[in-house]
Amino acid sequence: MRYLEKYFYNLNIALEAVIDNRFRSLLTALGIIFGVAAVIAMLAIGTGARQEILDQMKMVGVNNIIIRPIYAEDDSRDESMKGRFSPGLTLRDVESIAAIVPTVQRVSPEVEISAFAMKSGIRRPVRVAGVTPDYFDVFSLAIARGTMFTQDHIQDGAPVAIIGNNIRAIFFGNTDPIGKQIKAGNNWLTVIGVVEDRMVTEDAVKSLGVSEFNNVIYTPVQSMLLRFQDRSAVKIEEIQRTRGGGRGRGGMFVISTSANEQEEVEYQNYHQLDRVVVQVENSEQLTPSADVLRRMLIRRHNGVEDFEVIIPELLLRQEQRTKDIFNIVLGAIAGISLIVGGIGIMNIMLASVMERTKEIGVRLAVGAKKTDVVFQFLSESTIISVVGGVVGIFLGIALSRSIMHFTDILTIVSPGSVLISFGVAATVGIVFGYMPAKKAAAKDPVSSLRYE
Repeated sequence: MRYLEKYFYNLNIALEAVIDNRFRSLLTALGIIFGVAAVIAMLAIGTGARQEILDQMKMVGVNNIIIRPIYAEDDSRDESMKGRFSPGLTLRDVESIAAIVPTVQRVSPEVEISAFAMKSGIRRPVRVAGVTPDYFDVFSLAIARGTMFTQDHIQDGAPVAIIGNNIRAIFFGNTDPIGKQIKAGNNWLTVIGVVEDRMVTEDAVKSLGVSEFNNVIYTPVQSMLLRFQDRSAVKIEEIQRTRGGGRGRGGMFVISTSANEQEEVEYQNYHQLDRVVVQVENSEQLTPSADVLRRMLIRRHNGVEDFEVIIPELLLRQEQRTKDIFNIVLGAIAGISLIVGGIGIMNIMLASVMERTKEIGVRLAVGAKKTDVVFQFLSESTIISVVGGVVGIFLGIALSRSIMHFTDILTIVSPGSVLISFGVAATVGIVFGYMPAKKAAAKDPVSSLRYE
């Protein structure tokens, strides 16, 4: 109990010294305050960036490979590709991928068009997407109400739809849309389900090709090809037009006009599908599976590489690694300010030891031990750093929120970052305060009392 009372007595003396020199103590603590605030803000930016990456990974699905078409005119610059016929991305490609590639878990073909939707006098531009049930599994998209497409819907090309949450709000309001009809383009579709509310960032839409799930009307891909659009079908009037010297729909197509003559026609888009998403079993299989898919599709497309294979997870992990490196650099720079603040504490405490030589001599002369003097001056430096750390925490939180408010950069202040920065601040006070405290305790009482 006596030891506890002695430590509290020494702590009280240290606290009085800090209060008596409050302005100098504040200036000493500024380095700690700004250092802690900078560390918290930088870690908050890093945590926010990491969260955005994880959210984007959820949007593009786990272990997915995306195959997107390239229009023939982009490849026609290569002389070796001219005159070759490619059927483009089709449902047959999807069937072959599912049947041949052993690492594939799911294959999700997609066809998407722009159309106007109408219901009860409301008319809005929407996107209509032809998909399969695998689409919702690939992107972990749950059905909030209603049911999924059945096998009969898919085989018959039935006029049914699952709508996004925004579509439900615009055209149906607070009423239950299940079983009701909505007109998309020239087709009336019966609503059988509503997808869960899922927000998608604009960056993800542009860079990863992710759909805005809330603003889409989903229908079975066979219904899309049968009732809306099938770009792989060649109409008789188009063949007649191309033979007459006109231009076709777009894309690359070879038509025989005589036994010894062929006419090459360019189309804009001859692909039946707008995208194919392939999900493999685990991340280690992404790169080899993508290579197998690429070589397989080149053979199926007669040597024409009119598609691109993208691995979003690898792109996102590389982006995360880049951001992590950037955040480490920023955190190191912010951490330097804590070290500078610690040096400032040591400098002020050394000056304080020189100024208070007589005080130290009196304490030692009346019976104080060297450990008491060490604890007193070490307590002063620790109090300054701890108080600076607390103020720095509040400043760092405010700074993080300001960054998010004014720059739209997501920042997340985690409890771990607060504990780390506060612990570093307290450690800095102890480490850099120890040498001045040791120097104060080493003074000779007689010499200290004679000091003028």
